Amino acid sequence: MASSGNPELDGFIARYTPEIAAQTHAVLARLRARLPGAMVLVYDNFNALAIGFAPGEKAGQAILSIAAYPRWVTLFFLQGAGLDDPAHLLQGSGSRVRSIRLAGPETLNDPQVEALIVTALASAAVPIDPGGKGSIVIKSISAKQRPRRPL
Repeated sequence: MASSGNPELDGFIARYTPEIAAQTHAVLARLRARLPGAMVLVYDNFNALAIGFAPGEKAGQAILSIAAYPRWVTLFFLQGAGLDDPAHLLQGSGSRVRSIRLAGPETLNDPQVEALIVTALASAAVPIDPGGKGSIVIKSISAKQRPRRPL
């Protein structure tokens, strides 16, 4: 099994089905390689395991995040409402956040998805320093959680 390099995060991911766990590890590894200086902020929330990528430890500065749900993994653009999306890939209607449900880690290789990532990173109020420390920080663990595997 893949490892994030953080035993606590690996434990959170291990509660999912092997397919969702493998996808989560693969997407996490690709984004960490893509954003080497990002702080990886982990929230084991009620609905999902959320993993944000930010220039520092402030959640409000996160640019991208992934969320593992029992049946899929989603890529979130935390300022996605303002992104140019000519292919109409982004889902959501809120005032800020947009998302793409990932078919698999290879979705990150799609040129249109990569263009959205590039635009999101370029338009961030505080950029991620590629030379930053890039550590994993467990920010919160909800006492009550929905099942991590389909019922």
